[in-house]
Amino acid sequence: MAESAGKPQASKSKTEKAKVEKNKAEKSDTLRAASVKGGSSRRNAGIKAESGSKADNTAQGNTAAGQEAAAIDFAADPTNYVNRELSWLEFNYRVLSESRDKSIPLFERLKFLSITASNLDEFYMVRVASLKDMVHAKYTKPDIAGLTPQEQLDRISERTHELVEMQYSTYNRSLVPALRQNGLRIITEHEDMTGEEAAYADEYFKKNVYPVLTPMAFDSSRPFPLIRNKTLNIAALLKKKSGEDEELEFAMVQVPSVISRIVELPREIDEDGKEQRVVILLEEIIERNMPALFLNYDIVASHPFRIMRNADLTIDEEEAVDLLEEIQKQLKKRQWGEAIRLEIEDNVDKRLLKILRKELSINSQDIFEINGPLDLTFLMKMYGLEGFELFKAPRYVPQPVPALMNEDDIFTNIRKGDILLHHPYQSFDPVVNFVRSAARDSEVLAIKQTLYRVSGNSPIIAALAEAADNGKQVSVLVELKARFDEENNINWAKMLEKAGCHVIYGLVGLKTHSKITLVVRMEEDGIRRYVHLGTGNYNDSTAKLYTDCGILTCNPQIGEDATAVFNMLSGYSEPLAWNKLSVAPSGSGEGSCA
Repeated sequence: MAESAGKPQASKSKTEKAKVEKNKAEKSDTLRAASVKGGSSRRNAGIKAESGSKADNTAQGNTAAGQEAAAIDFAADPTNYVNRELSWLEFNYRVLSESRDKSIPLFERLKFLSITASNLDEFYMVRVASLKDMVHAKYTKPDIAGLTPQEQLDRISERTHELVEMQYSTYNRSLVPALRQNGLRIITEHEDMTGEEAAYADEYFKKNVYPVLTPMAFDSSRPFPLIRNKTLNIAALLKKKSGEDEELEFAMVQVPSVISRIVELPREIDEDGKEQRVVILLEEIIERNMPALFLNYDIVASHPFRIMRNADLTIDEEEAVDLLEEIQKQLKKRQWGEAIRLEIEDNVDKRLLKILRKELSINSQDIFEINGPLDLTFLMKMYGLEGFELFKAPRYVPQPVPALMNEDDIFTNIRKGDILLHHPYQSFDPVVNFVRSAARDSEVLAIKQTLYRVSGNSPIIAALAEAADNGKQVSVLVELKARFDEENNINWAKMLEKAGCHVIYGLVGLKTHSKITLVVRMEEDGIRRYVHLGTGNYNDSTAKLYTDCGILTCNPQIGEDATAVFNMLSGYSEPLAWNKLSVAPSGSGEGSCA
């Protein structure tokens, strides 16, 4: 029992999951080879055409042949490529550089550092997890950059350790001192509290924290505790106060996520006579009060720790009878996937670390000893503290769209000409208004839309449900495989179905990333189709942050293509040719991408 608890079962057996990952990798290799070959062929065709037009010049023909051979050699040379995972890490370094830039407002730098941490979590749970599955499957074929899965893992570990060291150097040496200079003191160790602060923290623990905690021991009668993915915990080595037994016991407690991790202590007056805000993290308060959780024991050592688990869902879509039900099953198992990364406080007691490493079956290269608070995503909550607006960038207000700044309804405005939208500089409201107006317009017959990620209280979802309630034909593709939004999308899909919408879950083996809305309207001269195409999600929250473009149009050819896209998604219909859209993977050509 202890073994099964400490080493949770994955969503499938490790062997089955590894086989699926191996098949995916082999398919990727095939596509990559075709892409390289195709690229070479296109280059070669251009070279041949050029040499053919000058066939009378033998010297130039020989030159073209040499260029052709050089092009093939270049495409086949692994040194001309950058590994995808290592490239992504360099991107995260770019984000980290923003948190180190002192020309950026202080609290914006906190936000950037938080983003690097959340980025890294997802990277490990998905990309690193996928590579580990390949290693388990004994898959050794190099990628296009010439690296085997194990070599990729080795380089990722090395580069990530450097990244984490830079994260905490930024936090400890730059951000924490700067915050203190500007009126916010972060207590990094509970031992640093004043007597007044300690008394306040102890009372806070007694009233608000202690009743929620569940201390867990590990011995012959109690299996190693189940540790959920991404949760913050405190591990401890205990020794009985009485008796001669020198044996140490292992125990742990999870830091409750239902209580704010940032605890504000009484304000203080600094050396310059200015009032200063003081905060401490919840785990420091719990660690200070660990003796209250383990009575009659001395706390020999205690350290916060956190693990990442393999969260890459492995779903055999062709075998799944009900995709929604299968994804729901896999989501329940995501919390207990293979442990792939351990973060723990630096200077950790080696006896305690040995226990964790053994019970979690984790490699030494995946252990990160951290000089500072674990899980820097708490800095996003810190950004939300009131009273520090001077240290934040001015909030940008998206501008209205000129073509819509009149009293005409949106359909009349679209008929006047295509309307280009540029977010977040221009408001996302016209997109919401487009769907909402369609839901309420008595002349609208049908609405069809693809959804990948939406906001928590989505006006788009509400409008679609309203349209169905108003008797319109509403078809919605909800992509259930949107990474880490699977559960949200399942809930939206069920809600839309309950409202009377026809819901599609996507195509087997593919993710539908296209952002399309089609509105079919009866007008005086017959049926007219209105379309919105965009590069960003139908998410009114992120549309205020992310840079994307969109277009509102009633172009007949685009409308015809949009209809064909939805027929392809909902049925077995696939057009022989497209008018304006280029639809992957079935077709490619000149025109807009959908």
